[in-house]
Amino acid sequence: SDFKGSYSMEESVHWKVVKKFLGLVSVHNIPLYLIDPLVLGRMNENSHHEESTGSGLNCKYLCAPREFTTFALLDKFWKNEKDAEEEGFQWMELSGKDPRLAGMDGLSGTEIPLHYIFKLQNHAIHLVVFYERSGNFLWHGQLRLKQNADKKFVHFRKLHFGRYPGAYNRPELHLASIDGLEIRVPKEIANFLEEVSHSRFVECRYKEARTFYQVYPEDTSQDAMEFKKKAKDLLHQAAKILNRQEVPFWLSSGTCLGWFRQCNIIPYSKDVDLGILIKDYKVDIITAFQQAGLPLKHKFGKEDDSLELSFQSTGVKLDVFFFYEEDDYMWNGGTQVKTGKKFKYIFPKFALCWTEFLELKVRVPCKTLPYVEANYGKNWEIPVTSWDWKSSPANVQENGIWPLGDWDEVIQIH
Repeated sequence: SDFKGSYSMEESVHWKVVKKFLGLVSVHNIPLYLIDPLVLGRMNENSHHEESTGSGLNCKYLCAPREFTTFALLDKFWKNEKDAEEEGFQWMELSGKDPRLAGMDGLSGTEIPLHYIFKLQNHAIHLVVFYERSGNFLWHGQLRLKQNADKKFVHFRKLHFGRYPGAYNRPELHLASIDGLEIRVPKEIANFLEEVSHSRFVECRYKEARTFYQVYPEDTSQDAMEFKKKAKDLLHQAAKILNRQEVPFWLSSGTCLGWFRQCNIIPYSKDVDLGILIKDYKVDIITAFQQAGLPLKHKFGKEDDSLELSFQSTGVKLDVFFFYEEDDYMWNGGTQVKTGKKFKYIFPKFALCWTEFLELKVRVPCKTLPYVEANYGKNWEIPVTSWDWKSSPANVQENGIWPLGDWDEVIQIH
């Protein structure tokens, strides 16, 4: 991906292939936009300088040697294979199961197109199909080759999108002139590129959740249903507040266990649990929750040690745990009000992925099993209704005691 120097359109096969492909698309009014990280990255670097006119023979973006140019196709299918063939393109469609039709009632076997690849001469157009999901976000599937697929069609390993499923916010698009071609691109290129690097998506485990409910039938009592509704509303509200503050958070503790084990809220859990890295903490978080009508219930610990916040909603509590990163593990803290004793919960290091939970796009630890096992031990699949936060967790350790002189600061109850 060497973008040095400038190239002439006359000589660039890549540019000609893109031009030909866009020509095909424009005839059918297909909603495409450019998501190619190399080209967008180059545009982003240059955005502070001057607008490319694409005048003359100077071609800045689309002529540089690369194997693919990547576009997104929005929720529409490609039905113009014949036209593409007439223009000399060889093409391949990669499909997979539609996760939007999956659910507790069983997976639908419905296959949908996930990726298309159009090849001409030594350049290929990778078309990633995005679908709208119920958290009002866009999703693309993993690129999987079927048994009989031509594995040599292109260098699949080098494709930017498709090694994993991905989740994105719906971008605002605008029309840009790139090397003389009119192409839709995300308006906020830097934001989009930032999203690319953290877009990995994991699906809720419906199959395992169904098995779980066969063994432990769902509690459909009025109390349980009311709690689940309140918890869902609270989670949506908290997500809105934290997203507005640009504070990344994830499902933690019982809320994470519920998602992982049963794709649902655990009805006897009594609260909603979120995790935030301590480096993302800011005082504004407390103010924002209070302004949204969620008063601070307690604040334990302090920024450099065992910080934990709790907010009160109607009948449901929101617990926010702050995580501290060490060389080879992560931890969050707990404080016992009566004694000032400190506790520490140890987790293996983890990265964050997106999932869809209760119609919300939200983060979870990518490798959820080790996270859940750290907290709930090897028997996490068995529901435990009586839980003591000081002794029940598999990963709890005593961590000393707060000095009396600090109690006013580190044990605040409102």
